[in-house]
Amino acid sequence: MSTLTFLPATEHPDLLAAPVAAAIAALDPATAARIEVAAVDPALADTAAFCEAYGQSLDISANCLVVQGTRGGATSTAACLALATTRLDVNGVVRRLLDARKATFAPMEDAVAQSGMEYGGITPLGIPSDWRLLLDARVAALPRAIVGAGIRGAKLFLPGEVLASLPGAEVIEDLAKPIG
Repeated sequence: MSTLTFLPATEHPDLLAAPVAAAIAALDPATAARIEVAAVDPALADTAAFCEAYGQSLDISANCLVVQGTRGGATSTAACLALATTRLDVNGVVRRLLDARKATFAPMEDAVAQSGMEYGGITPLGIPSDWRLLLDARVAALPRAIVGAGIRGAKLFLPGEVLASLPGAEVIEDLAKPIG
């Protein structure tokens, strides 16, 4: 099992995508101080591989999924944060929240280009201001959550309440459903 070294995210912008570093720098200093970052092997950035290699629990790992909803000619985008042990309700809850006729996962190229983050590392911190931020209530309730750092070579560790306090964050009950 590999080990993690937890560092203050505010002091290690080299482990963050530029939009993530800017978002953390813009937070209240007391809130930003609650965010830690750890370097990881980019080949182990995917949730299941990361948790196995670093001895972390899927129960505290949250995936940030970018969803696009369309109605007529209008498209809206949301970053949706759900636990790795759940499945995002894209065609139900998310579609209704986006007031969309159809909701789908954003194409990888679009999500990467618009967020300024790497695929597999997209995180709610630093998302574009015109995206909605939808958090499953289970994530917001965590004392410590694991999310991407905007790059595949690092992970953020922070309280769910910090995620819930991000600008524009909407905490949604049952945004995702338990798997199995």
